[in-house]
Amino acid sequence: MCSLRLVRNGDLGQATPMAQPVIATLTMNPAIDLSYEVDAIEPTRKLRARRECLFPGGGGINVARVLARLGRSVSCVYLAGGTTGPTFEALVAEHGLHAVPVPIAGTTRIATTVHEARSGLEYRFTPPGPNVSEAEWRACIDRLEEMEADWLIASGSLPEGVPTDFYAHLAAQAARKGTRLVLDSSGEALRAGVAGGGVYMAKPNQDEFEKLTGRTFATPQAIGEAAREVVRTSGMIAIVVTLGNEGAVLATADHFEFCPALALETKSAVGAGDSFVAGMVHALAGGEDMADAFRLGMASGSAAILTAGTSLALREDIERLYAEYRKA
Repeated sequence: MCSLRLVRNGDLGQATPMAQPVIATLTMNPAIDLSYEVDAIEPTRKLRARRECLFPGGGGINVARVLARLGRSVSCVYLAGGTTGPTFEALVAEHGLHAVPVPIAGTTRIATTVHEARSGLEYRFTPPGPNVSEAEWRACIDRLEEMEADWLIASGSLPEGVPTDFYAHLAAQAARKGTRLVLDSSGEALRAGVAGGGVYMAKPNQDEFEKLTGRTFATPQAIGEAAREVVRTSGMIAIVVTLGNEGAVLATADHFEFCPALALETKSAVGAGDSFVAGMVHALAGGEDMADAFRLGMASGSAAILTAGTSLALREDIERLYAEYRKA
């Protein structure tokens, strides 16, 4: 079942080829991710940009890109349409991802990241995305019903028109089909998804977790205790709360663990959470235990901040950082 194993020296080595678990991702509100660099951001003046890059983006698509770099074959279910829809689909194909598009009338959004060379700061502009009709989001549910997957990673925001309990519908479907659902969302969509049962694991950041629980937390230990209670009441196997450059907390019903982040120079925070999810699911799908999967998630999320713009985590960085997290 394991196509990629974690070995003692911290590298990722190829194991004997066997049947891989089927992994799918769902992106309800994808985006064409445009990034470039300017010397300085100033009003009115025409700013000369360089290092222009275009990537297919949105939570589930980002997760799939990193999983593909780790050797996984992933089916990507996503909504796309309008004048930008064909461009998005071309970018998905360019990255070698298996596309399962659900056509919509609305226009796929374009998200922009600008790196200011003078200050080293990064500016991110993210539009809300299209308005999705009931027929369109139900077509997405139907498409997932037709698929057989061992793992489904639902990541990202819900576009306008999609009900806040959409992920709860998805969780019920996953539970009935025996699919392990990993949910990375926020706000009411996350709350409804977790409350409905059927979610295997959730990965909010600290702000999202505090909104989920209606509380604020001063320490990772306090987050861990609260996260363990969320796991107990929701029926999930685990929850991971990422804390930015502080690290992350993993909680199951029985225990919690805090892993501090390595001190690294940040080039971009785009896709760090998605890279984290990719690394963790990659390890879990390969038969690794939760603790090792947590550390590979940490390595993958940390690797993402080493690349500029929307490049996401690179395999060689993941390998190197995983070895460091295992020694820590």
